[in-house]
Parts: sequence; C-alpha cells; structure tokens
Amino acid sequence: MKLILKQAVANLGDAGDVVTVKPGYGRNYLLPQGLAYVASAGNLKRIEEENLRAGERAKRDYLEARRRASQFDAVVLTFKARAGGEGEDAKLFGSITSADIADQLNARGLDFEVERRSVDLEEPIKTLGSFQVPLRLHGEVEVEIEVRVEREEG
Repeated sequence: MKLILKQAVANLGDAGDVVTVKPGYGRNYLLPQGLAYVASAGNLKRIEEENLRAGERAKRDYLEARRRASQFDAVVLTFKARAGGEGEDAKLFGSITSADIADQLNARGLDFEVERRSVDLEEPIKTLGSFQVPLRLHGEVEVEIEVRVEREEG
C-alpha cells in the first residue's frame, strides 16, 4: 500500500515522503491516526506542487536573509554599563543580554525587526570589553557584529 506521510513517522519517513507499507499498518494505524493519506495520482501531484512551492519559498527566504545580512556590515554596538573592579577584571553590575542587543539593533531603523532569538549569544555578557556576537538570520546565513561594553562614567 502506497501512502504519503503528513508528518514524520519514526522508522518510516518524513512529512511528504511516499512510502510503501503493509495494508494492515496503513489501514489500521497510519490512516486513522491522520499520519498519512493514500498516494493517489491527484495526491501525488499535489505533493509535487507543494514541494515546488516550498523550494521557491526556501530560496526566497535565503535571498531575503542575505539582503538583511548586508545591512550589518561594519555594525558596532556600544553599551554603557556600571562595573566594579579595574581593567580586565571589571565585572558588570548586571549583564548585556540577547534582548538588549536586539533592542539596540531595532532602534537603528532597520527595515525589519531583529528577534531576540536571532542573536546567538551563548551566555549574557558580564564583563567590559569588545565581543563578536553572531546573528543567525536564516539556517544558512549568519553574520557577526561587534558589541563593545564600556564603563559608565558617573
């Protein structure tokens, strides 16, 4: 029995895959659970069209991410923060988070909104200095910006 999977099924395939299964497995499990539908000629044509549209959408998203990445060339963000200690050992009273970085980027008047989860900061910045912070704009597009944290005077 040929079926088209609606979603990923363990040890069988991913969404959109055309699979051949025993009739009982298809009739008694996959179809009633809504995990698949029959691979008729019309359904196969629909899947092919959906895959074509998904490929076009993925290409468009990639090109848009590349365009957005070009807006971050030579971007340097500067944060002023209170810190204790001197020199290299200066620790911040608080921290600079990915949300702070996204907010400052959005305040620059970009033609799109940078989401907090796009800022790939492993842990908040807690010291003075200069840091390279990656922004993940797409699965295949990543750009680095420089973030400087300086002592707040006063």
